[in-house]
Amino acid sequence: MALGTAGAGAVLANSAPVVRRIPIHLPNLPAELAGLRIVTFSDGHLSATYGGRRFERVVETVNAQRPDVVAIVGDLVDGEVDELREDVAPLADLVSEQGVFFVTGNHEYFVDTRAWLRHLPTLGVDVLRNERVPIRRGGASFDLAGIDDRTAARSGVPGHGADLDAALDGRDDAVPVVLLAHQPLQVEQARAAGVDGQLSGHTHGGQLWPFDYAVRLDQPVVEGWSQQGPTQLYVTAGAGYWGPPMRVGARPEVTVIELQPGRPTPPR
Repeated sequence: MALGTAGAGAVLANSAPVVRRIPIHLPNLPAELAGLRIVTFSDGHLSATYGGRRFERVVETVNAQRPDVVAIVGDLVDGEVDELREDVAPLADLVSEQGVFFVTGNHEYFVDTRAWLRHLPTLGVDVLRNERVPIRRGGASFDLAGIDDRTAARSGVPGHGADLDAALDGRDDAVPVVLLAHQPLQVEQARAAGVDGQLSGHTHGGQLWPFDYAVRLDQPVVEGWSQQGPTQLYVTAGAGYWGPPMRVGARPEVTVIELQPGRPTPPR
């Protein structure tokens, strides 16, 4: 079952993002973590044609949601650090109680990947590469895990490749885990591992109708919430664009994932 959320109609892809609020109910989430907000976006695709004030608006929208955690799920850039240093600088203005986290998308492997992974921490962004961190409130916690993009292993960048086993190795199975993985298709491994929730991007919500039909040939979900076995998957429609600077039926999006204890329930 999948629930779509993107609005209809044609909009310029550099329009201000809409905010989607999605409750995710996790059966083993401690009560102390109820209401914790993971604010996520993907697919900024910062480039010579997208950045500046447009990206500043995305950061301002994220901050306005008062995030406990910020999750950037890949395809942030389409250019080199020296070309986009000023455009990516607003990331340093993100304000989050528990930190800002990033996982690679496929487009991070079209550029100097290692240069970007060195630069992002200087802006206060923690890169999760097949690893996890505890997110705590009071005496309770959940695991936030992140894995490389599915294309990383064939990118030619030494040591890169999605490795969910490494990210989950040694964890307490009684503690909930939310996975950041750029491509929705990576939920196949998450489902097999019993991951509670996965946040992804990559699809742009289709970006240009009827391109969403082509996306379905490669990915299990185009956008929105779905239940994939034991794993809840949310695919955000992305903040920027790739190719034509236009979206049809897929508004730019910032998503507020609000964690709640309880039985998984489709969001209304």
